[in-house]
Amino acid sequence: MRINTNVASLTALESNAQVNRNLQNSLEKLSSGLRINKASDDASGLAIADKLRTQASSVKQSISNGNSAVSLIQIADKAMAEQSNILDIVKQKLIQAATATTSKEGRTAIAKDINKLLTQLDSIAQQTNYNGISLLQASAGSKDSSIAQTFQMGEKAANIVTLASGIAANTHGLEGMSALKDTTGNSASTFSAGTARSNMVKVDSALNQLNTWRSDFGSTQNQIESAVRNLMTQETNIKAAESVIRDVDYAAESANFNKQNIISQAGTYALSQANQVQQNVLRLLQ
Repeated sequence: MRINTNVASLTALESNAQVNRNLQNSLEKLSSGLRINKASDDASGLAIADKLRTQASSVKQSISNGNSAVSLIQIADKAMAEQSNILDIVKQKLIQAATATTSKEGRTAIAKDINKLLTQLDSIAQQTNYNGISLLQASAGSKDSSIAQTFQMGEKAANIVTLASGIAANTHGLEGMSALKDTTGNSASTFSAGTARSNMVKVDSALNQLNTWRSDFGSTQNQIESAVRNLMTQETNIKAAESVIRDVDYAAESANFNKQNIISQAGTYALSQANQVQQNVLRLLQ
Protein backbone atom coordinates (compact mmCIF):
# COMPACT_ATOMS: atom_id res chain seq x y z
CA MET A 1 0.00 0.00 0.00
CA ARG A 2 1.39 3.41 -0.98
CA ILE A 3 0.69 6.92 0.25
CA ASN A 4 2.96 9.12 -1.89
CA THR A 5 1.02 8.52 -5.14
CA ASN A 6 -2.72 8.06 -4.81
CA VAL A 7 -3.37 6.30 -8.14
CA ALA A 8 -7.04 5.66 -7.41
CA SER A 9 -7.59 9.34 -6.64
CA LEU A 10 -5.76 10.44 -9.83
CA THR A 11 -7.80 8.05 -11.94
CA ALA A 12 -11.05 9.30 -10.40
CA LEU A 13 -9.93 12.92 -10.90
CA GLU A 14 -9.13 12.36 -14.59
CA SER A 15 -12.47 10.71 -15.24
CA ASN A 16 -14.31 13.41 -13.32
CA ALA A 17 -12.55 16.17 -15.30
CA GLN A 18 -13.61 14.57 -18.59
CA VAL A 19 -17.19 14.22 -17.38
CA ASN A 20 -17.23 17.88 -16.32
CA ARG A 21 -16.00 18.90 -19.78
CA ASN A 22 -18.83 16.89 -21.32
CA LEU A 23 -21.23 18.55 -18.90
CA GLN A 24 -20.00 22.02 -19.91
CA ASN A 25 -20.36 21.17 -23.60
CA SER A 26 -23.88 19.95 -23.00
CA LEU A 27 -24.77 23.14 -21.13
CA GLU A 28 -23.32 25.21 -23.98
CA LYS A 29 -25.51 23.41 -26.51
CA LEU A 30 -28.63 23.75 -24.37
CA SER A 31 -28.02 27.47 -23.76
CA SER A 32 -27.18 28.35 -27.39
CA GLY A 33 -29.67 26.04 -29.11
CA LEU A 34 -26.87 24.85 -31.39
CA ARG A 35 -25.36 21.39 -31.61
CA ILE A 36 -22.25 22.87 -33.25
CA ASN A 37 -20.83 25.86 -31.37
CA LYS A 38 -17.21 25.37 -32.42
CA ALA A 39 -15.36 23.36 -35.02
CA SER A 40 -14.34 20.69 -32.51
CA ASP A 41 -18.00 19.81 -31.90
CA ASP A 42 -18.33 18.47 -35.47
CA ALA A 43 -15.72 19.63 -37.97
CA SER A 44 -17.31 18.12 -41.10
CA GLY A 45 -20.80 19.06 -39.96
CA LEU A 46 -19.71 22.67 -39.45
CA ALA A 47 -18.33 22.86 -43.01
CA ILE A 48 -21.57 21.51 -44.47
CA ALA A 49 -23.79 23.71 -42.29
CA ASP A 50 -21.81 26.85 -43.16
CA LYS A 51 -22.09 26.05 -46.87
CA LEU A 52 -25.84 25.56 -46.51
CA ARG A 53 -26.12 28.85 -44.61
CA THR A 54 -24.32 30.68 -47.43
CA GLN A 55 -26.58 29.00 -49.96
CA ALA A 56 -29.69 30.00 -48.02
CA SER A 57 -28.57 33.63 -47.72
CA SER A 58 -27.80 33.69 -51.47
CA VAL A 59 -31.26 32.36 -52.28
CA LYS A 60 -32.82 34.91 -49.91
CA GLN A 61 -31.08 37.76 -51.72
CA SER A 62 -32.22 36.32 -55.05
CA ILE A 63 -35.81 36.43 -53.79
CA SER A 64 -35.30 40.07 -52.89
CA ASN A 65 -33.86 40.69 -56.37
CA GLY A 66 -36.92 39.07 -57.92
CA ASN A 67 -39.37 41.15 -55.90
CA SER A 68 -37.50 44.32 -56.90
CA ALA A 69 -37.57 43.22 -60.54
CA VAL A 70 -41.33 42.71 -60.37
CA SER A 71 -41.69 46.24 -58.97
CA LEU A 72 -39.55 47.59 -61.83
CA ILE A 73 -41.65 45.81 -64.44
CA GLN A 74 -44.92 46.97 -62.90
CA ILE A 75 -43.74 50.58 -63.00
CA ALA A 76 -42.96 50.24 -66.70
CA ASP A 77 -46.20 48.41 -67.44
CA LYS A 78 -48.39 51.03 -65.72
CA ALA A 79 -46.56 53.79 -67.59
CA MET A 80 -47.15 52.06 -70.94
CA ALA A 81 -50.78 51.49 -69.98
CA GLU A 82 -51.18 55.26 -69.72
CA GLN A 83 -49.35 55.70 -73.03
CA SER A 84 -51.79 53.25 -74.57
CA ASN A 85 -54.67 55.37 -73.24
CA ILE A 86 -53.06 58.43 -74.84
CA LEU A 87 -52.86 56.71 -78.23
CA ASP A 88 -56.49 55.61 -77.88
CA ILE A 89 -57.48 59.23 -77.39
CA VAL A 90 -55.29 60.33 -80.31
CA LYS A 91 -57.06 57.79 -82.54
CA GLN A 92 -60.45 59.11 -81.42
CA LYS A 93 -59.43 62.67 -82.20
CA LEU A 94 -58.10 61.70 -85.62
CA ILE A 95 -61.45 60.10 -86.40
CA GLN A 96 -63.19 63.26 -85.19
CA ALA A 97 -60.93 65.42 -87.37
CA ALA A 98 -61.52 63.18 -90.41
CA THR A 99 -65.26 63.73 -90.58
CA ALA A 100 -66.87 66.50 -92.65
CA THR A 101 -68.86 67.87 -89.73
CA THR A 102 -65.69 69.12 -88.04
CA SER A 103 -64.76 72.68 -89.03
CA LYS A 104 -61.32 73.93 -89.97
CA GLU A 105 -61.04 75.66 -86.63
CA GLY A 106 -62.12 72.47 -84.92
CA ARG A 107 -59.38 70.51 -86.69
CA THR A 108 -56.83 73.12 -85.64
CA ALA A 109 -57.91 72.69 -82.02
CA ILE A 110 -57.79 68.89 -82.38
CA ALA A 111 -54.28 69.09 -83.87
CA LYS A 112 -53.07 71.14 -80.94
CA ASP A 113 -54.68 68.67 -78.54
CA ILE A 114 -53.01 65.72 -80.30
CA ASN A 115 -49.66 67.52 -80.12
CA LYS A 116 -50.05 68.00 -76.35
CA LEU A 117 -50.99 64.35 -75.89
CA LEU A 118 -47.94 63.15 -77.82
CA THR A 119 -45.76 65.54 -75.83
CA GLN A 120 -47.11 63.90 -72.68
CA LEU A 121 -46.39 60.47 -74.17
CA ASP A 122 -42.74 61.54 -74.55
CA SER A 123 -42.75 62.94 -71.02
CA ILE A 124 -43.93 59.60 -69.61
CA ALA A 125 -41.14 57.77 -71.45
CA GLN A 126 -38.60 60.28 -70.15
CA GLN A 127 -39.77 60.19 -66.52
CA THR A 128 -40.44 56.48 -66.06
CA ASN A 129 -37.56 54.98 -64.10
CA TYR A 130 -36.72 52.64 -61.25
CA ASN A 131 -33.96 53.82 -58.94
CA GLY A 132 -32.72 56.12 -61.69
CA ILE A 133 -32.79 53.38 -64.35
CA SER A 134 -34.77 54.51 -67.41
CA LEU A 135 -37.26 51.83 -68.45
CA LEU A 136 -38.96 53.06 -71.62
CA GLN A 137 -36.00 54.59 -73.44
CA ALA A 138 -32.20 54.72 -73.26
CA SER A 139 -32.06 57.47 -70.65
CA ALA A 140 -33.88 60.57 -69.48
CA GLY A 141 -31.94 62.60 -72.05
CA SER A 142 -31.98 60.12 -74.93
CA LYS A 143 -34.96 58.79 -76.89
CA ASP A 144 -32.94 55.85 -78.23
CA SER A 145 -33.87 52.26 -77.40
CA SER A 146 -33.33 50.95 -73.90
CA ILE A 147 -30.63 48.47 -72.99
CA ALA A 148 -31.38 44.95 -71.75
CA GLN A 149 -31.99 44.54 -68.01
CA THR A 150 -30.54 41.41 -66.43
CA PHE A 151 -31.86 40.19 -63.07
CA GLN A 152 -29.81 37.80 -60.92
CA MET A 153 -32.26 35.12 -59.78
CA GLY A 154 -30.05 32.49 -58.16
CA GLU A 155 -26.71 31.74 -56.53
CA LYS A 156 -25.01 30.77 -59.79
CA ALA A 157 -23.87 33.27 -62.43
CA ALA A 158 -26.05 31.57 -65.04
CA ASN A 159 -29.24 31.98 -62.95
CA ILE A 160 -30.48 35.12 -64.69
CA VAL A 161 -33.68 36.47 -66.21
CA THR A 162 -33.31 39.07 -68.96
CA LEU A 163 -35.70 41.81 -70.00
CA ALA A 164 -35.15 42.42 -73.70
CA SER A 165 -33.63 45.64 -74.99
CA GLY A 166 -34.97 47.77 -77.83
CA ILE A 167 -37.81 49.56 -76.02
CA ALA A 168 -38.37 53.15 -77.09
CA ALA A 169 -41.90 54.00 -75.97
CA ASN A 170 -41.80 57.57 -77.30
CA THR A 171 -42.72 59.38 -80.51
CA HIS A 172 -39.20 58.68 -81.80
CA GLY A 173 -39.56 54.92 -81.28
CA LEU A 174 -43.23 54.50 -82.19
CA GLU A 175 -43.44 54.50 -85.96
CA GLY A 176 -45.17 57.54 -87.42
CA MET A 177 -45.72 59.33 -84.13
CA SER A 178 -42.77 61.68 -84.50
CA ALA A 179 -44.11 62.91 -87.88
CA LEU A 180 -47.63 63.25 -86.46
CA LYS A 181 -46.28 65.29 -83.55
CA ASP A 182 -44.45 67.60 -85.95
CA THR A 183 -47.51 67.94 -88.18
CA THR A 184 -49.87 68.78 -85.35
CA GLY A 185 -47.36 71.19 -83.84
CA ASN A 186 -45.94 73.08 -86.78
CA SER A 187 -48.90 72.85 -89.14
CA ALA A 188 -51.87 72.81 -86.79
CA SER A 189 -53.67 75.49 -88.78
CA THR A 190 -53.51 73.42 -91.98
CA PHE A 191 -54.41 70.09 -90.37
CA SER A 192 -56.86 68.48 -92.78
CA ALA A 193 -59.29 65.59 -92.81
CA GLY A 194 -57.01 63.74 -95.24
CA THR A 195 -54.03 64.15 -92.92
CA ALA A 196 -56.11 62.79 -90.07
CA ARG A 197 -57.14 59.76 -92.11
CA SER A 198 -53.59 59.00 -93.21
CA ASN A 199 -52.40 58.99 -89.61
CA MET A 200 -55.03 56.55 -88.28
CA VAL A 201 -53.14 53.49 -89.46
CA LYS A 202 -49.94 54.91 -87.98
CA VAL A 203 -51.58 55.14 -84.56
CA ASP A 204 -52.77 51.54 -84.93
CA SER A 205 -49.19 50.46 -85.67
CA ALA A 206 -47.92 52.42 -82.67
CA LEU A 207 -50.49 50.73 -80.43
CA ASN A 208 -49.48 47.30 -81.74
CA GLN A 209 -45.82 48.05 -81.03
CA LEU A 210 -46.60 49.34 -77.54
CA ASN A 211 -48.68 46.25 -76.78
CA THR A 212 -45.82 44.02 -77.99
CA TRP A 213 -43.48 45.68 -75.50
CA ARG A 214 -46.07 45.36 -72.74
CA SER A 215 -46.38 41.65 -73.55
CA ASP A 216 -42.62 41.25 -73.20
CA PHE A 217 -42.75 42.93 -69.80
CA GLY A 218 -45.69 40.78 -68.74
CA SER A 219 -44.10 37.47 -69.77
CA THR A 220 -40.86 38.47 -68.02
CA GLN A 221 -42.81 39.28 -64.86
CA ASN A 222 -44.49 35.87 -64.96
CA GLN A 223 -41.08 34.22 -65.37
CA ILE A 224 -39.64 36.13 -62.41
CA GLU A 225 -42.63 35.43 -60.17
CA SER A 226 -42.31 31.72 -60.96
CA ALA A 227 -38.59 31.87 -60.13
CA VAL A 228 -39.35 33.63 -56.83
CA ARG A 229 -41.85 30.96 -55.81
CA ASN A 230 -39.30 28.25 -56.57
CA LEU A 231 -36.57 30.10 -54.66
CA MET A 232 -38.83 30.48 -51.61
CA THR A 233 -39.31 26.71 -51.56
CA GLN A 234 -35.57 26.20 -51.94
CA GLU A 235 -34.79 28.59 -49.08
CA THR A 236 -37.14 26.74 -46.75
CA ASN A 237 -35.67 23.34 -47.62
CA ILE A 238 -32.07 24.55 -47.35
CA LYS A 239 -32.70 26.08 -43.94
CA ALA A 240 -34.33 22.84 -42.82
CA ALA A 241 -31.27 20.89 -43.98
CA GLU A 242 -28.96 23.26 -42.09
CA SER A 243 -31.10 22.98 -38.97
CA VAL A 244 -30.76 19.19 -38.96
CA ILE A 245 -26.98 19.56 -38.84
CA ARG A 246 -26.47 22.69 -36.76
CA ASP A 247 -29.37 22.90 -34.29
CA VAL A 248 -29.47 20.92 -31.07
CA ASP A 249 -32.08 18.25 -30.37
CA TYR A 250 -33.26 19.41 -26.94
CA ALA A 251 -34.82 16.09 -26.03
CA ALA A 252 -31.64 14.14 -26.75
CA GLU A 253 -29.32 16.77 -25.27
CA SER A 254 -31.40 17.12 -22.09
CA ALA A 255 -31.11 13.37 -21.58
CA ASN A 256 -27.36 13.58 -22.19
CA PHE A 257 -27.02 16.47 -19.75
CA ASN A 258 -28.85 14.56 -17.01
CA LYS A 259 -26.65 11.52 -17.64
CA GLN A 260 -23.44 13.57 -17.47
CA ASN A 261 -24.68 15.36 -14.35
CA ILE A 262 -25.34 12.06 -12.55
CA ILE A 263 -21.95 10.68 -13.62
CA SER A 264 -20.29 13.87 -12.39
CA GLN A 265 -21.92 13.50 -8.99
CA ALA A 266 -20.89 9.85 -8.87
CA GLY A 267 -17.35 10.79 -9.88
CA THR A 268 -17.10 13.36 -7.11
CA TYR A 269 -18.21 10.70 -4.64
CA ALA A 270 -15.65 8.23 -6.07
CA LEU A 271 -12.88 10.84 -5.73
CA SER A 272 -13.84 11.39 -2.11
CA GLN A 273 -13.77 7.64 -1.45
CA ALA A 274 -10.38 7.26 -3.16
CA ASN A 275 -8.90 9.80 -0.78
CA GLN A 276 -10.61 8.09 2.15
CA VAL A 277 -9.14 4.68 1.24
CA GLN A 278 -5.58 6.03 1.51
CA GLN A 279 -6.17 6.88 5.14
CA ASN A 280 -6.41 3.12 5.88
CA VAL A 281 -2.60 3.02 5.57
CA LEU A 282 -2.42 4.90 8.88
CA ARG A 283 -3.75 1.83 10.67
CA LEU A 284 -0.49 0.05 9.86
CA LEU A 285 1.42 2.77 11.66
CA GLN A 286 -0.63 2.57 14.87
